[in-house]
Amino acid sequence: MATEAEKALITALGAENVRDGQHSDEIGGIRPRLVASVDGTESTAAAMRVAAEYDLRVVPRGSGSKLEWCGQPDDVDVVLDVSPATGIVEHAAGDLVVHVKAGTTIADVQYAVGVAGQQLAIDQPLSLATAGGVIATATSGPCRYSYGGVRDLLIGITVVRADGTVTTSGGKVVKNVAGYDLGKIYTGSFGTLGVITEAIFRLHPLPDENRWISLTVADIPSATEGVDLIRHSQAMPAAIEVDDADGSITVCAQLSGRPNATHARAVELAAALGEHAEVLERAPEWWGGYPFDQGGIGLRIGVAPAKLADALAAVRDAASGAGVSPTVRGAAGLGVLHVALPGKTEPGTLAGFVATLRERCEYAVLVNGPKPAVDTVDVWGQIEPGVLNLMRRTKDQFDPEHRLAPGRFVGGI
Repeated sequence: MATEAEKALITALGAENVRDGQHSDEIGGIRPRLVASVDGTESTAAAMRVAAEYDLRVVPRGSGSKLEWCGQPDDVDVVLDVSPATGIVEHAAGDLVVHVKAGTTIADVQYAVGVAGQQLAIDQPLSLATAGGVIATATSGPCRYSYGGVRDLLIGITVVRADGTVTTSGGKVVKNVAGYDLGKIYTGSFGTLGVITEAIFRLHPLPDENRWISLTVADIPSATEGVDLIRHSQAMPAAIEVDDADGSITVCAQLSGRPNATHARAVELAAALGEHAEVLERAPEWWGGYPFDQGGIGLRIGVAPAKLADALAAVRDAASGAGVSPTVRGAAGLGVLHVALPGKTEPGTLAGFVATLRERCEYAVLVNGPKPAVDTVDVWGQIEPGVLNLMRRTKDQFDPEHRLAPGRFVGGI
């Protein structure tokens, strides 16, 4: 028999958009009572008003490609499925701006703006990643080195708060900064502050030509020397990535620009890197991808770019102590790396591995892993008390009753 809350959701959204939670809807082993589908801001607000009235805990879901990243909620009554909220609201090509619904995949956005010779500089290795999802998780790819991250590209956002209130900040003009900081707050909040329904991004022209310069070396000093040379060269790299696997390290830089001139710059940079460097017309197969899959264990670690060698050495030392063989990949030019371990790694072994990384890196976050790993290791690690208090006050202000993805974020927020 339908509960009063379910009846209210059906009244607000229609019977075809409300169903019982199934095994495939589970988040961290927790099955929601209900799944409610919404197609935009208006229906999202209606659903959240019902959730507020009946004190329902809500977890927003787009494609679900990163739903179990970085911790799980303590409980969930309703999964709010925003994947039907798709489409380009407006593409102002002359202003280099695109306005999209949150459930639109980044791939679809790229296709739409690519017709006008433009790009949204948020390259994603996951084909189903949505606009709302990349904002909620603050994930960017290699081109973050030159274009900035999601926070830098987001100029407007529409969010439905826990009580159903619709809030909008920013606008569709790049120079319009009204409310811009609010967009920054929602970026990387993992659905704990509000439900993102629309976003406005600044765009960039597509380069006429791309080249990649790849250098494979046997040791960390040689790799970091190559990265430093690229960073300080006149080649103006668009991205610098590193892949450390199977005992060898590959450093790869992307150059973008005008035809012929880009290739000439690439040849010049390769010559500066030495005889083992090569110029590629296509990115390496590993370029921009996470080194872990959905069933594996993945961590994100960070250091200052100048301390890349320390990060790579820390992973190798931690691996030696734990008896594991990780793969490391990521933004060598920014000091943000992803580390992969087999999903079958014992939780105790993983805990020791993570502890070593946290001693030597600025942070080490458990991004992805099976439930035993998540239950054993503190996903986020220790946060400075002042910062944590600020984050808790922010949560209290945006979601006073703590009904949005409760317990998922830093410090159990």
